[in-house]
Amino acid sequence: MALARVERILILAKTYPSPSAQYVETSCVAGIAHDGSMRRLFPVPFRMVEDVRQFKKWQWVEVRVEKASKDHRPESHKVYIDTIHCGEVIDTKNAWAGRWPWLDKMPSFESFDAIEAARLTDGLSLALLRPKRLLGLDITKSRHTDWTDEEREKLLQDQMQGSLFSEAEQRRELKQLRKVPFDFYYRYLYDTQDGEKQHRHKIVDWEAGALYWKCRQSYGSGWEGPFRAKLEEDLGNKELMFLMGNLHRFQEQWLIVSLIYPPRRRPDECQMVLL
Repeated sequence: MALARVERILILAKTYPSPSAQYVETSCVAGIAHDGSMRRLFPVPFRMVEDVRQFKKWQWVEVRVEKASKDHRPESHKVYIDTIHCGEVIDTKNAWAGRWPWLDKMPSFESFDAIEAARLTDGLSLALLRPKRLLGLDITKSRHTDWTDEEREKLLQDQMQGSLFSEAEQRRELKQLRKVPFDFYYRYLYDTQDGEKQHRHKIVDWEAGALYWKCRQSYGSGWEGPFRAKLEEDLGNKELMFLMGNLHRFQEQWLIVSLIYPPRRRPDECQMVLL
């Protein structure tokens, strides 16, 4: 039987909320524990968590967790939402000086093929991918531009433990949770033993969804230009990395659960890290 314990975890990923049959809605939350172990935390119906427990990316939290019993991926842990205590946020000062040591502790790969190989041999399900070069951003219309009846029902059903939310409160939350009507994918290059290879992965980082709504609010039907400018040009000029996570039921399917974009390091800075 899994034992619950309190851990200190640096949050690195929050995905855009999606309907959940069991938890009304949930976000994929991932981070790195103080001992360097990767963590996937669930269930996190993030927008419904009280304000004092709402955390940001790059914020430390102390929280009670236990290894998930039905999800055998090594990083997956059940989290007790009411035990979250938010700590300090690691800022971006001095070219991410406070963040780099934690990035360097993570399982990191130069190619997607290597990540998939590690999944097959070690069960790896969270990893940092450092693409050789960003090729572009694909934007496609979602199959359903609004929640389906099934998704809407999941969002409205009152299955929270202890009936934490009334139906009226859930309906209000549903109204506030808008479905992003587009899917976003990065195309990128990486090196393999057989030469360069191209791949494409879907971006589910909450920041991308929030950026879409911000651009829609500011630019209306002209949202795509500034949206692309941020994700292609701005982030493409940084040392862009993808925190990759796979799906529980379809573990060969990977998503970009978090975009990580420090400024590019000079060669001498990289050398100092390696020494």
